[in-house]
Amino acid sequence: MGALIAGSRRRRLRRLAVQQAAAVWLTPVKQSLAACIVRSFEQAFERPLLPRGNAEHLPQELFASDTVVLAHDGSTDPCLIYANAAALQLWERPWTEMIGMPSRLTAEPQEREGRARMLATALQQHACEGYSGVRISKSGRRFQIHNARLWTLWGPGDQPCGQAAAFSSWWWL
Repeated sequence: MGALIAGSRRRRLRRLAVQQAAAVWLTPVKQSLAACIVRSFEQAFERPLLPRGNAEHLPQELFASDTVVLAHDGSTDPCLIYANAAALQLWERPWTEMIGMPSRLTAEPQEREGRARMLATALQQHACEGYSGVRISKSGRRFQIHNARLWTLWGPGDQPCGQAAAFSSWWWL
């Protein structure tokens, strides 16, 4: 019964996130970013992030995916530049709060060092799999992510322009 309620809440929150962000994630800049995220993932892991489909629908498919997908820029203190509906729901934040937020704030202070090490490894190797860590939502709910994949985003001229992460396995603590 608890899983049914959780699933219902999850779907309701995802619909709300989609409604809040509908116009924002379909801008030409974010459509280009969605393509970069998907293309860079395939380069890194030699498999698609999403089932192959119509490229025109890729931004919607990425945003609506059950897989949590986030990306941050390549600055010294990276800020989030993308979060799909699953990520917005999990962190309990609307697009306007999540995008631009320093990505380190997705984790509790005591978890940030381990997170930074894994991001550095992913940056050096351009991709890594199997990351697990504890994160915290806006309301203070803690959750464990498991088997996350991290990869470098490649921009024009094959220059690194950020990093992305995706995971499907997580649970509340």
